Order: sequence, then C-alpha cells, then structure tokens
Amino acid sequence: MRSLIDILDLSPAEIDELIATANDIIANPVKYSEKCRGKKLATLFFEPSTRTRLSFEAAMYELGGSVLGFSEAQSSSAAKGESVSDTAKTVSCYADIIAMRHPKEGAPFVASQAASIPIINAGDGGHNHPTQTLTDLLTISREKGRFDGLTVGFCGDLKFGRTVHSLIGALCRYKNVKIVLISPEELKVPSYVKQSMKKAGVEYVQTTDLEQALPELDILYMTRVQRERFFNEEDYLRLRDSYILTPAKLKNAKSDLSIMHPLPRVNEISVEIDDDPRACYFKQVLNGKYVRMALILKLLEVE
Repeated sequence: MRSLIDILDLSPAEIDELIATANDIIANPVKYSEKCRGKKLATLFFEPSTRTRLSFEAAMYELGGSVLGFSEAQSSSAAKGESVSDTAKTVSCYADIIAMRHPKEGAPFVASQAASIPIINAGDGGHNHPTQTLTDLLTISREKGRFDGLTVGFCGDLKFGRTVHSLIGALCRYKNVKIVLISPEELKVPSYVKQSMKKAGVEYVQTTDLEQALPELDILYMTRVQRERFFNEEDYLRLRDSYILTPAKLKNAKSDLSIMHPLPRVNEISVEIDDDPRACYFKQVLNGKYVRMALILKLLEVE
C-alpha cells in the first residue's frame, strides 16, 4: 500500500506514467468509467476548498466509484478533539482511499502512518500540495510538450504558497530548467526551497519586478497573496495587490507564454486576460480532475 504525501514520493518515471494515463483518460473516457466500481473515496477536508475537493469527488465519480467525507473540521469529530491518527484509522474501516486537506503541516503524513488504506495529501498548511503539482505538470506537458529547458516564473506569495514549493521541487529534477522568483521582499521563497534548487544545480534568480522578468518566461505561474496565512490584516492589505497581471503588462511577453494559476484568483490576474489564448488556468482546473483520476487508479492498483 502506498500513499502520496510529497511530490518527491513519485519518481520522474512515475510522473510520466501518470501523465500518460491522464492523457489516455482524456482521449478515452468511456474506457475508464467503471474502473473504480465498488470503491469508495473519503474526502477529509479540515480546511476550506472548492477545486481540490470537487476535483477529487468528480474524479472518483467518473471512475464509477463513490465518495463520502466532510468539507470542514467543524463537521467532523476533530471538533470533539479526535486526533488525526484516530480519524485515519476510523475512516480506513469505511473507505478504500482517503484525500486529506489539513491546515497543519505534516498532518497527512501522520494520517498515512496510522491508516490501513492509501492517503493522498490534498494540501497541508503552507507545506505541500502534490496533486496540484501533478495538475501543473500535466498542464505544462500538454501546453509545451516537455519539461526540460523551460524558464518558469513564479509570481506573488512565494513564502506561504505550497503549490509553488511543490512545483519547484518537481521541476528541479528536469534538465536546464531556469526558475525566476518574483515577489515582494516579505514573501520570498523559504530558504529550504532555495537550498533544494542549489542542491539540484538549478539556475534561479530573485526579483521584485514582474514586467522586467516577463519577456524571458515560457511559463508564468501567478499566485494570490493568501489572507489565511497572515498573522495580521495590516500586512495582508499592504501586500495583497503587489502584482496584478494586465494586458498592458503582457505586451513584451512571448506569444506562446503559458499563464498558469492554482486558483482561487482574487485580483492578481485581470479578467481581461481570460480570453487571451495564453491563459491556461481554467484548462489547469480540468487537467486536475484527469490527473487525480490517474492517481486514484495508481494508488488503488487498478489495472
């Protein structure tokens, strides 16, 4: 039995295999529509989520399986003080696989040690979000056809952005990738992320200037400044509008730039960009469902 807690739990070959399966699901949905008949996914969401939770649920339903679970800690026994370990052991009696979102870093790992079924980390605090990373990798693969040799810009909240930390970790395993980190001083990537890039020999630059960085980028990964990760409202309000992508700012960008965003968007990408052929963020949402279908099949060891 295997769980997915960190994107680095998967080898590059396994990621390629998941991408291939996801592409086959996109091409042949009927072939997969009964693969998980009789299987149950439990969605344990101790923190609010729209896309990730609904994406997992849609993925399981489209595989012919069923779903049970809760969408906030208040509606679970956690409100009575039950431990993550006990919740995982209990839910293992009812379901075949668990997707867990939790505000505390490391909670899905703790659950995976206690559960007797696979656990998928659906986001733990500011730490990790491996299925969003798989979503991002499928999107990059479908848009660019490769990972090697890309220049990827990450813009916005790089300190608390778990999607950023996970995707950088994954990209560090490919050749000639260049990372451009665009953020206010207060929201720079944590030092452990920089260490992982140095260790992997990945070239990276840090800047506060989005417009200056744009012309060299193949991919721009925008993120929102996350109110829920701030200790005080004043800092959030000061930093939330640091970067707003508008059509005017894109005038010097590459014609085949791919603009990505893990969503939800607040105001960091102007809605005018939604009709730009370079905007990929709603395609990303759809890709998330397909790659989660592929992952569920893999962890349940369904042929």
